[in-house]
Amino acid sequence: MADTKKTAPAPAAETKETAGRPQLPDEAVYQKNLKAAEADHKASMDKLANIKSKIDLALPNKDKEKQSPAQKRRQELIAQANEIRQKQGAGKNARGAKLDQIKRLDDQMRSRINEQKLARGKVAFKTVDELDRQIAHLDSQVNAGTMKIQKKAAQAYEREARNKARERRQAENDRYHLERKKADAERLLAEASDPAYLEEIRRAQSLLRYLDPAAAQEEKAPLLADRGLGAQAERKVDDAGIKGTKILSKKDREEDFFPATKKGKKGAAAAAASPAEGAKFSCPPSVVEDCAAMGIDPPMSAADIPSVTEQVKAKLDHWKADQAAQTQKNIEKAKAKIAALEAEEETEKTNGANGADTSDAVDEVTKDLKETSVEDKA
Repeated sequence: MADTKKTAPAPAAETKETAGRPQLPDEAVYQKNLKAAEADHKASMDKLANIKSKIDLALPNKDKEKQSPAQKRRQELIAQANEIRQKQGAGKNARGAKLDQIKRLDDQMRSRINEQKLARGKVAFKTVDELDRQIAHLDSQVNAGTMKIQKKAAQAYEREARNKARERRQAENDRYHLERKKADAERLLAEASDPAYLEEIRRAQSLLRYLDPAAAQEEKAPLLADRGLGAQAERKVDDAGIKGTKILSKKDREEDFFPATKKGKKGAAAAAASPAEGAKFSCPPSVVEDCAAMGIDPPMSAADIPSVTEQVKAKLDHWKADQAAQTQKNIEKAKAKIAALEAEEETEKTNGANGADTSDAVDEVTKDLKETSVEDKA
């Protein structure tokens, strides 16, 4: 026991000595491990190179002329796969279209079957023999002339045709008269666009020229405004340089001519008789007509001329002052008439559309004929 206790501290001394000074590696062990590692590395690199060569052989080459058989085979397989995929897609689409068509035809068949069922339910004949007997019965009635409902339907059809023809003629006649009224209204609108009181102003100015020529010469304004379409003087003669004596017209010469009066008793009597001759007054028929048209009493003597002239001037001033307003009233009246005619035309069109429903009278009679039983027909 004592020896054991004394020899125990030896390993601790060796460990302390080893930790303080590292030992040299074993060269043989190192070379052995290195050769084993290099052999593993070479085997792994060979395997990698083999795998890369296989991958390069399988991958497509950009240069198509230098492709390997494996690459060509790969391209062929890819093309076949794409073709198979396209065929599968086309087959799916065609199959879907066929399924839709089958579904649509199935729906149509079902709807027609239902229609046939409804039609069979409405038909009173269940067998062909019953139908033949009914046809024979109807033929006998036709031959005997006892089908009153059919005759009534034919008469209703003829009556409806006559009514339609009469309505068509009436509509054409109404349309013709309406077009004439519309043309007259448009003509009135064109006439209403002209200034109002043209005829009255013309009559008044004519009367003024007869009753008071001096006052009529002061105002010579045209009834219509100048639109720049009248003839204009292209040149004006300058008579300043013309020398000589101006030759007066006969009218100007007669104004300056004073005939000599014979003195004596006979001359005085003739002078006294001249006022009596001037007292005679005659009114032309045209003046009387113009006064009557204007609502003015024609002058019976020379003393009535001033009062008649004042009345004519008053009416003329009134017409000129009210010309624009009256023209506007005439235009509005013509437009209102045209609008009324257009409204009447629209009303006739609406009535014509509503009247079209009466064309179903024959169909109603035919429907009654179909719904009538055989016993009622007999």
